[in-house]
Amino acid sequence: MSEPIGRRERKKAQTRQALADAALRLFLERGYDAVGVKDVANAADVAVTTLFKHFPSKEALVFDLEADIEAALVSAVRDRTPGQSIPAALRDHILEWAVRIAADEQAAGMRRMVEETPALSEYARRMWVRHETVLAHAIAEECGAPADDLACAALARFALESGRLVERHADPHEAADVIFGLLEEGWTARRPAAG
Repeated sequence: MSEPIGRRERKKAQTRQALADAALRLFLERGYDAVGVKDVANAADVAVTTLFKHFPSKEALVFDLEADIEAALVSAVRDRTPGQSIPAALRDHILEWAVRIAADEQAAGMRRMVEETPALSEYARRMWVRHETVLAHAIAEECGAPADDLACAALARFALESGRLVERHADPHEAADVIFGLLEEGWTARRPAAG
């Protein structure tokens, strides 16, 4: 049985959410480079020091859900339906994510902002590498393979990279079927023995 969240934890979560919401609103309205951390702190009605207690950098304000994204990727692999292949589970997860992003104007605006802002593009690249590594390790663990297994690393990379292709295709379901059909064939031929 889980403990109810205490008042202090709720307050911290509310402050963090207020900061993330204010940052995203200001960044989309004015542009990332035109907004400082003080602007974000003021908009959330907190001190700059409070902002840095919740977010280690200005870039981190944009990628508030980084830990959630990573956890969802790992969960897609570990909690998949019995008998479902890892590529099929990743297909379902990536397709759901891509459809949600494509339907969300704010998310699409954020994506454009990240692509057009060098500091954010670089931060996103580093974040993506971390996600790829964590996903590869989860796949390897599920297969009983070494953490540095090349097939697991390749599947993680290609699955993550497929998200943009799926998201931008006129028919995301078709794109996911084509891409993950190829990944499934390759995985079936080369996967570690237990996967």
